[in-house]
Amino acid sequence: MTRTVTAVSVGRVFGLHKPSLTYSRGWGETLDIPLIMFVIQGDGAPVVVDTGADFDRAWQHHRIRMEQTPEERPEAALRSVGVDPGEVEVVVNTHLHWDHSSNNHLFPNARIVVQQREIDYATEPVPWHRRQFECLPGLPAAWHRANDRIDAVDGDAEIAPGVAVVHLPGHTPGSQGVLVTAESQQYLLAGDCIDLYENWAGDDEADHIPSGFFTDLLAYQDSLLRIEKLGCEVVPSHDPLVVERREFR
Repeated sequence: MTRTVTAVSVGRVFGLHKPSLTYSRGWGETLDIPLIMFVIQGDGAPVVVDTGADFDRAWQHHRIRMEQTPEERPEAALRSVGVDPGEVEVVVNTHLHWDHSSNNHLFPNARIVVQQREIDYATEPVPWHRRQFECLPGLPAAWHRANDRIDAVDGDAEIAPGVAVVHLPGHTPGSQGVLVTAESQQYLLAGDCIDLYENWAGDDEADHIPSGFFTDLLAYQDSLLRIEKLGCEVVPSHDPLVVERREFR
């Protein structure tokens, strides 16, 4: 079975300091980035990777300049590619940061695939990471709204024909990518292990550039080396060029 991947925008974030995405690079520069939900289709039920932010509460709790059009609401974005939220049987969270997992509850018939190590850390992160996981007094994490449907995995696992999760710790302890066998080749939906194509391309100093946010830089390095060995095309999580291309076949 082969699959196709469609990248749909579910909103945008404006004015992020670039080093938050490119470790120690780009001081003084800012970036506008998309929030991307990936829809994997083929024979069988569609699979969704990452569900974006809940814009009704994002500004109140995170104070980041953001925008979402009515067409970018997750339900509308999904229907634009011919999929109803009720048809989705599997949702994968590449990690449990609020901008990747806040709309899991919109998929009533889906199991939510998350690494067990991610759940453990998101439940009790170090103080400096609490806001990203919405682990603060008076701020119940949005991903908890689908707690009853979480399917915790430990490491790599096939989750549907032609679709597998690959554990890539470093950005967070339970970060994972999604390896998709498509018509022409394999794609890795890399989550925030690779925010931008620039992260993967590297520079004169390093073959690859980590995100500016991480929990374990040594584990991150190992994950980048592991991706090299997969021999697939890497698809970043926040690069505008991904939305511009839209389809990966």
